[in-house]
Amino acid sequence: MTALFSKFIYFTMPLRVISGTAGGLLLKSPKRHALRPTQDRIRQVIFSSLAEHVPGTRVLDLYAGTGSFGIEALSRGANSATFVEQDAEAVQCIRDNLLHCHLQGDVRQGDALAYLEGTPSACFDLIFADPPYTKSRGALDDDPLLEKIVPFLAPEGIFVWEHYTGREVENARSWEVIRHRTYGETGLTFLRLLRKK
Repeated sequence: MTALFSKFIYFTMPLRVISGTAGGLLLKSPKRHALRPTQDRIRQVIFSSLAEHVPGTRVLDLYAGTGSFGIEALSRGANSATFVEQDAEAVQCIRDNLLHCHLQGDVRQGDALAYLEGTPSACFDLIFADPPYTKSRGALDDDPLLEKIVPFLAPEGIFVWEHYTGREVENARSWEVIRHRTYGETGLTFLRLLRKK
């Protein structure tokens, strides 16, 4: 049997914005059920890797939880951020966190895959996704995210995917892996769309 690691499991460590205009500010998490948000140290690794790619970008934060990815990007100079989260309490936390950090974002309540069924009004330069995952090994090549994100990502954009460390993108059509790292049970894969010849 595989164990499902939901976004909503017990979590006690406070989250904070790491750097930028809101650097050091704490982020609010739902009280009714805590989240499995990305740890500060892993977000630090992600944003250190992205560095110069963040300022001026349009960002999409899928399965947003507390909104920590999108808020971090806005704090570091992203031009705009859209947050997609299904849970109503988490959605309110994102709105409260944006207000607390003196930042603005477009917060959408709904399922991430359903959101990706729509037609984007413009493409995003950075897309983050931290969906619930199963603790099982194998390829991620057939995951629906890979197909559905394609029309939403700008040609030179980057998709940052957080997933279980035992799973990898091995040979996904339309995608190239530009970086892959593991941190305990967390896997991080940075992807870019293959250039059309």
